[in-house]
Amino acid sequence: MATKASRNSARLMISPAVILLLGWMIIPLGMTLYFSFLRYNLLQPGSAPFVGWENYYWFFTDPSFSAAMWNTLVLVGGVLTITTIGGICFALLLDRPMFGQGIIRIMVIAPFFVMPTVSGLVWKNMFMNPVNGIFGKIASSLGFQPIDFFGQIPMASIIFIVSWMWLPFATLILLTALQSLDQEQLEAAEMDGARWTSRFWYIMLPHLARAITVVILIQTIFLLSIFAEILVTTNGGPGVATTNLTYLIYVSSLLQFDVGIGSAGGVVAIILANIVAFFLMRMIGKNLDA
Repeated sequence: MATKASRNSARLMISPAVILLLGWMIIPLGMTLYFSFLRYNLLQPGSAPFVGWENYYWFFTDPSFSAAMWNTLVLVGGVLTITTIGGICFALLLDRPMFGQGIIRIMVIAPFFVMPTVSGLVWKNMFMNPVNGIFGKIASSLGFQPIDFFGQIPMASIIFIVSWMWLPFATLILLTALQSLDQEQLEAAEMDGARWTSRFWYIMLPHLARAITVVILIQTIFLLSIFAEILVTTNGGPGVATTNLTYLIYVSSLLQFDVGIGSAGGVVAIILANIVAFFLMRMIGKNLDA
C-alpha cells in the first residue's frame, strides 16, 4: 500500500501539469467572460467601457441567432443519425471475415485523419462542383442536370461532409464493442433457430448500447463546434442557411470586429456544450449502471 509520503510525492510531481492544464483552461475562459461584459470593438481602439449584460442581449436578439441555433441542432442531429446508423452497418460488415480485411479497415478509418479544412476543400472542388466536379460530370454523362450542392442543398452537403469525416470514428468504437461480444451467445441463438434480424435486435444491439452512447457523447461535444467545413465551403450561406452557432461567433468577432458580442456568444456556446455534456453523461451513467 502507498504510504502518506509517497502519495504526497506523487501529488507534488503531477502538480505542475495540473496547474498548467488549469491555466490553459481557466485563463481563456476568464478572458472570454471579461470581454463579454465590455463594449470592445476593434474598430474603436482604446475604448472598452463596462456594459453589463448588453452584449448578451444583442447576441440573443441578432436576427441570425435563431437560425444559427436551429442549424446547429440540424447539423448535430443529422451527423449523429448518419454516423450512428452507418457506424453500426460498417461495424457489422467489417466484423465478418473477408479478403484483405486489414487493408479495408484502414481505408474505412482513414477519413477521420483528414484535416477538416482539407476535407471541405476536396469535397467542394473535386466532387461537388457543378461544373468540374466528379458528381457533376457523372450527372451530365447520364443526361441529368448537375446539382449545385452548396447552392441548392447547402445544409445537407455540410452534413454529408462532416458525416464522412466522423463515420470512421463511430465505426471504430462500435467495431471494438462488437468484437467483445461473446460469440457463444450468437451460436446458441442460431442453433435455436433465431434469425439474423432477431440475433441483431436482441443480442448485438443491446451489447452495443454503451458504445453507441459513448459515440453520441463524444461526437456531440465536437459537432457543436463545427467551423472549418462551413468556412471553406459555404461561408455560412446562402444567407444564413448553414450558419451555426460557432460560425455566428466568428462573424461577430472577426468579421464585425465586435469582440464583446463574440465573447458573449462564446460563453453561450460553452454553457450549451456543458448542458448537453451533463445530460449525456447522466445517460452514460445509467447505461453503465444497467
